[in-house]
Amino acid sequence: MEIEKTHKIILKVEREEQEKIFSKRIRAGKRTYFFDVRATRSNDYYLTVTESRRFQKDGDFVYEKSKLFIYKEDFDKVVEALQETVDHIKNELMPHVDFSQFKNTEEEFNEKSFYKKDDTEILGSDLKWD
Repeated sequence: MEIEKTHKIILKVEREEQEKIFSKRIRAGKRTYFFDVRATRSNDYYLTVTESRRFQKDGDFVYEKSKLFIYKEDFDKVVEALQETVDHIKNELMPHVDFSQFKNTEEEFNEKSFYKKDDTEILGSDLKWD
């Protein structure tokens, strides 16, 4: 029974990796966002947006993830709504904030001390899900 369960997990991981076409990662403090283009078996494409949030539980670091699926027929509507919402926040709700201060490259992020010194190995590791 346990071997069958392990086999199913391996097949699922292989299938997920096989269908991933493109991936963009954005690190943001204790959160990481993944934008992944994936393909269906019939070569149709869709986008998954995953938020991975790191937190401490029982003395260990664990990751909680949330995933959003966006299908091709919704791409334009989602992009337009996201841009409109962000513009509203920047221009109407927070016009006094200089949002350019938050633009960090991956190298700048890695140099900042968001992690304790004994926790630095997590930066380069694969995420582990609970």
